[in-house]
Amino acid sequence: MPAPRPLRVAVLGCGYWGVNYIRVFNELPEVTITAVCDLHEKRLRAVGQRLPSLGLATDLDDLLRREDVDAVVICTEASAHHAVARRCLAAGKHVLIEKPMTTDVEQARELVGLAEARGLVLMTGHVFLFNPGVRKLKEYIAQGKLGRVYYLYARRTNLGPIRRDVDVLWDLATHDVAIFGYLLDRFPQWVSAVGVRVLGSSHEDIGFISIGYGDGVVGHIHVSWADANKVREVAVVGSDMRIVFDDLNSQEQVRVYEKGVSASAPAMASYGEYHFQMRDGDIISPKVEVSEPLKNQCLHFVGCIAEGCEPLTNGREGLQVVQVMAAIERSIAQSGAPISLAPLKC
Repeated sequence: MPAPRPLRVAVLGCGYWGVNYIRVFNELPEVTITAVCDLHEKRLRAVGQRLPSLGLATDLDDLLRREDVDAVVICTEASAHHAVARRCLAAGKHVLIEKPMTTDVEQARELVGLAEARGLVLMTGHVFLFNPGVRKLKEYIAQGKLGRVYYLYARRTNLGPIRRDVDVLWDLATHDVAIFGYLLDRFPQWVSAVGVRVLGSSHEDIGFISIGYGDGVVGHIHVSWADANKVREVAVVGSDMRIVFDDLNSQEQVRVYEKGVSASAPAMASYGEYHFQMRDGDIISPKVEVSEPLKNQCLHFVGCIAEGCEPLTNGREGLQVVQVMAAIERSIAQSGAPISLAPLKC
């Protein structure tokens, strides 16, 4: 039988992420990059010099009229995601859209419905769900090695880069909202958040988020564009151990602390008396496979189109993250008031 034709991909946006997608897809034998679109001609020329065979366009309609485009990767500003993705899906193209999928719940809901009605793959670029270190955390939790999960926390701080179209929470916290949902395999019941503007812009540049997942499990996220200490960390604390993912530590990306504490009420104890059982063990660094998360994500996108299956970070997962982020935004507007949540039906 003849070999399957490579997937023909176009990339919209030649900024930081767009250039990375072009590099990764260009390395995949299963893919042919046929076109790139950007409003900035200088960026297009720079890409065209490196890859002369690419079709270059500054108009989305010109790109969508091409017959040699099966799928589109959207790397525009977040505020444009909905309008661009809607046009791509309406043109019959599979879509991989950078996070956040949109900045509005109903817009995200519309994209999910459009993709499902047309039988197209809609995937959100929650790249950390394809990071081997985060998957190692998921493995430990799924196998019950942490015991009972008590809480999670994440820190994502640095001096910028400051976005023009979204605040620090939509820019950074979306990663950790997606990671927490993936690790726990559940949707939040409530959120509470506060945001601060210290850099004189119209957007929050510091944020603190609390998320409740039921059964006493809570999460905390701290994000900042104004912290000189660059941190990319996620930790999960359980009754038997604590496990930490440090994205900036290439030598020990995951560390496991085999220490924990649990409480139990003895059979003959008076009301309110508990015994605390301490567990003290080793600190270990489990083996984590070496692979590029963005390449893993792109391969997953290509595979889902080829096999006709749902991506891990499909449109519904993207919608759920947008729903949580919108609730966080409402909580900030109400000075940290808790906002109740329930998953939407598409």
